[in-house]
Amino acid sequence: MDETKLEQFMGKAVTDMAAAMTLLLMTIGDKLGIYKAMAGAGSVTTEELAKSTGLDERYLREWLGNQVAGGYVSYDAKTKTYELPEEHAFALADEDSPVFLGGAFDVFGAAWAAEDQVTDAFRTGKGIGWHEQHPRLFRGTERFFRPGYKAHLTAEWIPALDGVEDKLKAGATVADIGCGHGASTIIMAEAYPASRFVGFDYHEPSIDAASKAAATAGVADRAHFEVAAAKDFKGTFDLVCFFDCLHDMGDPVGAAAHARKALKPGGTVLLVEPFANDNLEDNINPVGQMFYGASTFVCTPASKSQEVGLGLGAQAGEGRLHEVFTQAGFSSFRRATETPFNLVLEAQA
Repeated sequence: MDETKLEQFMGKAVTDMAAAMTLLLMTIGDKLGIYKAMAGAGSVTTEELAKSTGLDERYLREWLGNQVAGGYVSYDAKTKTYELPEEHAFALADEDSPVFLGGAFDVFGAAWAAEDQVTDAFRTGKGIGWHEQHPRLFRGTERFFRPGYKAHLTAEWIPALDGVEDKLKAGATVADIGCGHGASTIIMAEAYPASRFVGFDYHEPSIDAASKAAATAGVADRAHFEVAAAKDFKGTFDLVCFFDCLHDMGDPVGAAAHARKALKPGGTVLLVEPFANDNLEDNINPVGQMFYGASTFVCTPASKSQEVGLGLGAQAGEGRLHEVFTQAGFSSFRRATETPFNLVLEAQA
């Protein structure tokens, strides 16, 4: 046995375990508003933070110890004060920030809650429907993806499509498949008031939440939501969108084929998927590690719970997605653009 390799591995394992514990405490910090209380407050003592948050000082002291050790909060040993750096607050306390992390905490919390279900699924090969997951997953998914959609969807992704933005500005019809709580639908409706948007999802509680969110955002006149599965939705559209959901479907080929039938002449499919290269060896990085993990807990079980149960997984890669759309009858498929976390793909009949 190589003792040096063992030591290096143990260092990595302990680092990962520390990160897992820190993630749980970050979830509490987000839920209790500790990060928001520290944002812009400068250096504070535990007593001052307890007063501003209404929380117990002793628990805060221990929580802050973890955050300091993990590099999330700064500590001045001379004054015994704590500070959340501005750059960290941008990711941890600002819900409108394009790098806001709060949604991830709910997603990971839902994954922990599904541990027994997923363990059993390994033994049986059965799936776990989206609707069978902990409710934290639904709101966490919306909080996790919304900042990225808000930053990129109308500013970069739609303009990268062939002729689509001009149609939306003039007035087009858009279907948002697997819309969840409607973040992507609402963002598009806000940017293109001449167009009309329909969000579809089989999960009725999510459709209810999306309808309420559209009313709150003031776009209910041009964005509405219906309960329908990806192979059952009605209507014809200039643009059909799949945002981070196609790989969760049991029959993505059938879903893509149904979208093709729903397109008006010259219509386009916008497919946004988690970033992945085509081969495992090219996804050996923290993003790949995170997405393979999420795929094990959420995406693959969701697909295996449905008809066909293809199980694309969150790291399918562009090549495999191209195959899906070719089988569905599309003649054109290309990468329109990308981010470190997303592949943005365009398909046309």
